[in-house]
Order: sequence, then structure tokens, then C-alpha cells
Amino acid sequence: MFKSFNHIAIICSDYKRSKHFYTSILGFEVIAENYREERRSYKLDLKLPEGGQIELFSFPNPPDRPSKPEALGLRHLAFNVESVEKVSNYLMSKGVAVEAIRVDQYTNRKFTFFNDPDGLPLELHEQ
Repeated sequence: MFKSFNHIAIICSDYKRSKHFYTSILGFEVIAENYREERRSYKLDLKLPEGGQIELFSFPNPPDRPSKPEALGLRHLAFNVESVEKVSNYLMSKGVAVEAIRVDQYTNRKFTFFNDPDGLPLELHEQ
């Protein structure tokens, strides 16, 4: 019945900073960028390599995220990568703080976490 994710929506506090992070640092391709005057809001559609999308929204005065990853609801976004070490090193070279690489005790696959500019937890997961 369900085939894949269509998109993931993220609300950011600083549109220019988050747009730079997701496009220039993470390298996601811009599909469309629209400013919605009636909402004073940007909507940026970003393409992920395997077809999924991220919708990046800006809204005036959004509420803060309630807590770190263990808040009720979406915990984090995980991206498949070929090499956690390579991508971690790249992110750190761009000034992004990355946690120490760990190995999942059940899958034996490497993973680590980093945050977007608003503290949204993002995971690198080795395929």
C-alpha cells in the first residue's frame, strides 16, 4: 500500500540560514521556491537524490521545539550515506558539529547525529 515518503516538512526560524544549510552544505537541489505573501512565509521544495523531498517553511514567530529527540512525535530524520566517516568529515569541515560515530548493536551499521540550524536532529546512517 505505502511505497515511500513523498516529502518531509520542516519549519525553520531563519529562512536564509536554513536554506544555505540544506542547499549549500547538505547539497539538496532546489525544485521550487515560493514566497506566500498572505502568510509571510517561504516554501522551499528540495529534492533528495532518490526522489523524496523536503519542504522547508518559514513562518513568523514559530514556537520552539519542545525538547531534544525524545519529545513525543517525530524523533529525527535519518539519511542513508555510503560512508558515515566521509560525510561526517565533510560536515565538520563546513563547521557543523557532529557526534561521535557509533555502531548500531542490532544492525552493526555505523551512524551518527548532527543538527540543522534550529536543532532538528539529523542522522547519518551507513547503508
